[in-house]
Amino acid sequence: MLTIKKFNNISDAIYESLPQNEYKYITEGENYDAAIVRSADLKEMPFPAELCAIARAGAGVNNIPLNKCSEQGIVVFNTPGANANAVKELVICALLLSCRRIVPGIEWVEKQEEGVDKTMEKAKKNFVGSEIAGKTLGVVGLGAVGVMVANAAAALGMNVLGCDPYLSVEMALRLDSRVQVVKTNDEIFKAADFITLHVPENDATRGMINKDKIALMKHDVAILNFARGGLVVDDDILEAIENNEIDIYITDFPNDKINHHDRIIATPHLGASTPEAEENCAKMAAAELKEFLTTGNIRNSVNMPACEMPAIEGYRITIINRNITNMIGQMTAAMTAEDYNIDHMINRSRGDWAYTVFDVTKKPSDTLIAALNAIDGVVRVRVIE
Repeated sequence: MLTIKKFNNISDAIYESLPQNEYKYITEGENYDAAIVRSADLKEMPFPAELCAIARAGAGVNNIPLNKCSEQGIVVFNTPGANANAVKELVICALLLSCRRIVPGIEWVEKQEEGVDKTMEKAKKNFVGSEIAGKTLGVVGLGAVGVMVANAAAALGMNVLGCDPYLSVEMALRLDSRVQVVKTNDEIFKAADFITLHVPENDATRGMINKDKIALMKHDVAILNFARGGLVVDDDILEAIENNEIDIYITDFPNDKINHHDRIIATPHLGASTPEAEENCAKMAAAELKEFLTTGNIRNSVNMPACEMPAIEGYRITIINRNITNMIGQMTAAMTAEDYNIDHMINRSRGDWAYTVFDVTKKPSDTLIAALNAIDGVVRVRVIE
């Protein structure tokens, strides 16, 4: 029985794919074969040798050490799109908060001790806002969340620009025809009244909203960040607000530097904090783990190539290795030397890493497994019966 460690309080929906009578679950301990995590920080955590997969019940994987996992042959999954509707709804909420001065209005009402019904008509002129219909929204990143936000904004009467150099065919087909796709983010920065970010944080996107990009924007622009805090340079945001170069910044990623500023609205990472989103993420994460543990197939991995081959009766050998020359030749030579016939195989690569699946009819011997592990560049060999 395989052991799965839960690093957070995960929805019971995981048991639909990974039943408790078929898998052992732990929340403490250092020996486990797979893991499911939400927000727990795993970056400095030692992993057991038997750990072969981690599923993140969410889209972002900043809390998981991807390079370390790849080096140890651990496949990391995420759940793109599972919480997209929850994030979309919060972004639409933020759009309204950014222009209607709702938060200052609520704060004013809460401070009134008595007679608010008599004073509010005079006071409300301090909280005049604008409407979003007819305004231009720029959507940076057209993945699952970005497309849903773009479509919702178009339905609300906004002019919508979107940009994503990696726009997939699937997402393009989902995009409302009223959304104009532009080639560069700079086109969005120059034209938009509202800018919303929906890209992962990585070396290419970290700090993408900075002093130089803010200089391209309208001086009354509202910037919305419900993707990752590191996408913006906080010091540049604060300076731009002080210089009236942007109107307001709304983010789901507060920190001490930007807290307590009257033109910054921060929520405590609420994007996916709905029962529906948590259940959807849990179901998807569990299904990905189940498929990998039982068939070796990889779907929605962030560090290994997608790879799927129909399961058959017999034995399946899966191998994670560095993407270098002559690896397949060495693997097949090792099998030939041990008199194994390969019924089916598939090989896929992604950057520095490759994944190969072999189906054989007889049980892989310890000698064969040792020979495969001895190949320079192989980091994990796993047998599925």
